[in-house]
Amino acid sequence: MDWVLSMTYLWLKAGHIVFVIFWMAGLFMLPRYFVYHQEAAEGSPENALWLEREGRLLRIILWPALIVAWVLGLALAWQTGAFSQGWFHVKLAAVLALTAYHVWLSGYHKALGRGERSLSGKQLRMLNEVPGIAAALIVIMVVVRPF
Repeated sequence: MDWVLSMTYLWLKAGHIVFVIFWMAGLFMLPRYFVYHQEAAEGSPENALWLEREGRLLRIILWPALIVAWVLGLALAWQTGAFSQGWFHVKLAAVLALTAYHVWLSGYHKALGRGERSLSGKQLRMLNEVPGIAAALIVIMVVVRPF
């Protein structure tokens, strides 16, 4: 029985890592798409292409990866008893912040679709650093487990 549980853990962990990679890749790509999108003239064919690309990225990669990463991550946390550990609380807070960032990016995509361009290219480039900082914090929490 221990063998089955250990194999389940390894498959959950592998799946979680794979879908986190997909999610993070999308979180790095979407703000960059927004930079290029904002350089296109409103109402132009190029503007419509960027809207389509952003929508596909959200629908095909970002939302599914987010959901699967969360489900597998929560299953791992439950299986390992991580809910009572300090490092996990910090990781969970960072993942919640990344999820909020993801939702905000989705909203900004909708705003761009309405012709609202409230951020500059420089601001979007700065926002592109958010997933990297969160990823560094999360990896340190999971690997080092400082508390």
